[in-house]
Amino acid sequence: MREGTSKINLTLDALFKRPDGYHELEMVMTTVDLFDRIDLYQTNKSITLESSSGLVPQDERNLAFRAAALLKEKTGCDKGVHIYIDKRIPVAAGLAGGSSDAAATLRGCNRLWGLGLSDAELAEIGAEIGSDVPFCVYSNTALAQGRGEVLTALPAPPTCWVVLAKPNHGVSTADVFGKLRVHAITDHPQTSRMIEAVKKRDYEGIIRHLGNVLEPVTMDMHEDVRQLKERMLRFGADGVLMSGSGPTVFALVKQESRAVRMVNSLRGFCQQVFAVRMLGVRRESVLDDVRTK
Repeated sequence: MREGTSKINLTLDALFKRPDGYHELEMVMTTVDLFDRIDLYQTNKSITLESSSGLVPQDERNLAFRAAALLKEKTGCDKGVHIYIDKRIPVAAGLAGGSSDAAATLRGCNRLWGLGLSDAELAEIGAEIGSDVPFCVYSNTALAQGRGEVLTALPAPPTCWVVLAKPNHGVSTADVFGKLRVHAITDHPQTSRMIEAVKKRDYEGIIRHLGNVLEPVTMDMHEDVRQLKERMLRFGADGVLMSGSGPTVFALVKQESRAVRMVNSLRGFCQQVFAVRMLGVRRESVLDDVRTK
């Protein structure tokens, strides 16, 4: 069994549009205690996939399926795997659920098939699958640059409660970036100051420097994202930000009692609400469900 860990963006900045069509990004990302469970069963040659959720594809369109296939191709491995995803991270939410499943599959198949690849080698393979996959391979706290695949490790932020709330719809990352006009951005996040706050474990500094240039774009597309942020602030959050391209909005709070009250208050506004802990480091798991089919 592996765990696909969700991420949040403490900052997300777009610096310019690159010749390859992607945006040059600068982001501080960390992990939170919300996981998908990935069970891997060794098979003879084929790759198959099932999921507890009907909202995710269960074939080669799934990033976890693609991760296993690409790992086989890159290493020449002749073994197969059956992947079962117990989906707990909301889909199309800005929390890197699909990317974390792919990363967990890379790490798990690497061990299951006895390949002996390093995290750096797995991250390089993961970059061909999706921009967030390399970060999810490490599942710690990092400054992510380029398309998100150039990583500089950072220490874990101070522990706090994170309330995650996803409106009852998804958001297309491509659509959000398609509407982003970098030249029109007037309020870029202060990434260097966020890094300094993280290194000093300065909770108040982290709150002050939260920022995401995609937030206004998604809010213009979906008014309920704006309303969700306003509600969280009204309910007493220390800081609130949309994660990634959204639509999930997260609130940082120190007190568990406040986090619980916020969850109860938000449940009437959207169905998927979670109170979790900030992690910032990878929580190791073991392959305890491996068997040959």
